[in-house]
Amino acid sequence: MKVVLYARVSSEKQDVDLSLSAQLKAMRLFAQGREYQVLREYIDEAETGRTTARPAFREMIVAARRPGKPFEAILVWKYSRFARSREDSIVYKTMLRKNGVQVISINEPTENTPVGRLMEGMIEGLDEFYSDNLGEEVTRGMRESASRGFYLSYRAPYGYSKVKVADGGKIRTKLELDPVRAPITHSIFKSVISGKGVVEVARELNSKGIASAKGKSWTKGTIYSMLNNELYTGTVVWGRNSKRGLEPIKVTGACPAIVDIETFDAVQQMMASRAPKLIHPRVVSSRFLLSGLARCGYCGRSLTGQDAKSGKFAYYVCGSLTKKGAGSCDFKYLNAPKFEKAIIDEIKKSVLTKENLLDLAKAVTEEWNESLTGFRQEIDSIDDSIKDTQFRLSNIYDAIESGKIELSDLALRIKELRMRQEKLIARKSEIEAQYSEHRYEIMDPAQMAVYVEDLKALLDEGEVCERKAFIKGFVKGIRVKGDEVTVEYTPPLPDGTGESVLSIEGHGGR
Repeated sequence: MKVVLYARVSSEKQDVDLSLSAQLKAMRLFAQGREYQVLREYIDEAETGRTTARPAFREMIVAARRPGKPFEAILVWKYSRFARSREDSIVYKTMLRKNGVQVISINEPTENTPVGRLMEGMIEGLDEFYSDNLGEEVTRGMRESASRGFYLSYRAPYGYSKVKVADGGKIRTKLELDPVRAPITHSIFKSVISGKGVVEVARELNSKGIASAKGKSWTKGTIYSMLNNELYTGTVVWGRNSKRGLEPIKVTGACPAIVDIETFDAVQQMMASRAPKLIHPRVVSSRFLLSGLARCGYCGRSLTGQDAKSGKFAYYVCGSLTKKGAGSCDFKYLNAPKFEKAIIDEIKKSVLTKENLLDLAKAVTEEWNESLTGFRQEIDSIDDSIKDTQFRLSNIYDAIESGKIELSDLALRIKELRMRQEKLIARKSEIEAQYSEHRYEIMDPAQMAVYVEDLKALLDEGEVCERKAFIKGFVKGIRVKGDEVTVEYTPPLPDGTGESVLSIEGHGGR
């Protein structure tokens, strides 16, 4: 039987018998003893089993779905290595089973029968309980720390710096004012209060050469994020987006305030008054896919979808004709199903190609990964400190070997430097794990090909709200004039194309 091996670890702190090498060794022996042919080993390091967004896992699933059934089984050390979520496990195992591929746990053998699958489900249920229970313990500890005013996030907000404080036998983190950035933060709030817009504030900061928290130029988004952060009033909120449905922890006075509550509230009111109007509920709830997107090329009014009184057909009509009557616009009625199909076909042809989406995914992934420069900068800084510590130790050893100084005179200093080096190495491992967790890899062509087909299926068969949301994610607007339709894309396609023109001759009337 042709098989592949899948191994996963979440972190270096797991038990030794869960290490990648231990898992792989056991699976190789298992395969050898049964004369299985191992085609490939898929490995995810520092990846949680609570999500299927794991690079090697996704690559393996794509491979399993290829025509010709390249392999017949996936070997795992335990079912929890495959997935801790029962729902994820059921979805992917069902998908694999349809392709003739089974998942085999070498430590929890079950038969590929209804009874065997029931047993398999029971084992997975225990694994998921363990994972959830462990997660609850971690969450409980973090909520306790947050409720006592300690700061738990990785990066300090602009205007603050993190300081270590002793808490019994542990070291915790608190926030204190950054003497350089705190006044700048205060001035940003005051500028908005005085009537300046966020774009103008960002432009002024950039013109003065003041860098943002990430060392880059200020943008509208970074200013908005700051103005909406209640932390600047001294109130720290943790767990706002809890996946466990828990109420967020809110601690007033957990850190020094940069602005008072009155100023913060005034800024919120000003931003709310400037916020763009919401989309009309009729547009959101309409069953017509192009509501709110399509416009008349003659008068500029929106096209609205309507059903004929007979109920036998539907069409798009210019808003001028519905409000002012016949003769108010030269627009002709459009057969709704034909018009929508023409637009969907154009999106498939111009947008949903493997090449386009690969280019788009590459651009988005690179932009996201660039935002993680803080991790890399800290890793580089730690590397420099490790090298410096090693250099100091080497100098001491040289001095001892040359007889210039006695070992007893520097024993304490050597111990201090070694302890510092160990702490730096441990910190580097911690940061690298966080960096790996947040960093995304660009999909390979095979994965993207499957993804493209899934998106096309969504566009054809998805719920109306899903299809409308998808179209609006790529299409900025549609102009119809006679038999000519112009589709404007947002963002522009990777090749720079901002719009495409197509003919809908014969799509009028019924």
